[in-house]
Amino acid sequence: MRAKGIGYDTGFILDGIENRPFDRTIMERELRIIRDDLRCTAVRLIGNDLDRIEFAARHAAELGLEVWFSPFPQQLDPERIHDMLADGAERAERIRGLGAEVVFVTGGELSLFNHGFLPGGTIEERVAALLTPGPDTRERLAELSIRVNDFLAKAVAAVRERFGGRVTYAAVPLENVDWTPFDIVSMDAHRSKEIAHLYQEGIRTLVAQGKPVAITEFGCTTHRGAADDGARSGNIVEYDGGVPVRLDGDYVRDEQEQATYLRELLDVFTAEGVDAAFACTFVCYGLPHRPDPREDLDMASWGVVKVLDHGSGDAYPGLPWEPKAAFTALADYYRAL
Repeated sequence: MRAKGIGYDTGFILDGIENRPFDRTIMERELRIIRDDLRCTAVRLIGNDLDRIEFAARHAAELGLEVWFSPFPQQLDPERIHDMLADGAERAERIRGLGAEVVFVTGGELSLFNHGFLPGGTIEERVAALLTPGPDTRERLAELSIRVNDFLAKAVAAVRERFGGRVTYAAVPLENVDWTPFDIVSMDAHRSKEIAHLYQEGIRTLVAQGKPVAITEFGCTTHRGAADDGARSGNIVEYDGGVPVRLDGDYVRDEQEQATYLRELLDVFTAEGVDAAFACTFVCYGLPHRPDPREDLDMASWGVVKVLDHGSGDAYPGLPWEPKAAFTALADYYRAL
């Protein structure tokens, strides 16, 4: 595998709520740890604040990391998504102009997180509208694919006017993306028990298309049973006004399950000739670890580090988290590649 990567959340602001602090010193330290201690050669920088992504991208480039510049629009209509991606492409080109290797990711999972592709005001409503069984399921999927590909064709044209590097899109399988306009086939590919028997064959099919393949997101959260749920493993949180407050039931913390999941999927990607892979994810600041299991939001976190409610950790003094078993597993795997 050429590019050994991890996703890095630079920050999302939605309805006035921020999911992480914007601390430049912390970001710089975390990106250095990603390179030096996790042994990553690439980082996917996601968020919906382009200033933050550009700041992180500039520092990642200075560290010699391959930068996957990845605006992630949420709750926008197609016109505003288009404008955001065009702006992002100009910023990504500035980073590429510094001599860095930069890939522009033309959004991710747009149909689920935004308006104009599926009915519904929230991601839960959109997924339900898409997956509720019915005689018109095939037609709904076909219509979704048409809307997504029509939008991406226009967006990629605008991106290429502003950006001279390689271009991709972080898809989910149901979008059925036409990869003709892109340089890289990229998929968010979480494995769940329902598709476990088909998972490796699916990755093999992606690689067989002939273009480089990137897995832009893979991982599970940190509780027993999370590996079976895959992309749904984080859906165990109760919210109050958009802020996570507690888990929705009784769960058992299991860091080894998360670590094992990452290793197993990396084995698949390596065996099938995947070009780049980005573990999901480095840190989830809004989901801190707490002693009370019902309030241990880190059990719903994709992060390879656990955020502390107060103070700093012992492994990296001054940073408000500690590495989890997944951190060590990922570092060991990338070191051996």
